[in-house]
Amino acid sequence: MADLTMYSTIWCGYCRRLKLQMDQAGIAYSEVDIERDPDAARFVESVNGGNQTVPTVVFADGTAMTNPPFATVAEKVADLAA
Repeated sequence: MADLTMYSTIWCGYCRRLKLQMDQAGIAYSEVDIERDPDAARFVESVNGGNQTVPTVVFADGTAMTNPPFATVAEKVADLAA
């Protein structure tokens, strides 16, 4: 089961970097491309003041972070797993 959901686009360099870091750390995630999923794009807008800012990460507890540093993501995942 995924630890989090990451909303992204294929052209986003920040998304690629965060995915690579999560892959290397073994953090499971689901990825949703907001350019292919209009509902996902609307969700991202709803948590980012109307902007389609990616990566937007949503954790198992429902909290969201926009363009978070990997260390913050890893800490949140560890806190939720404890």
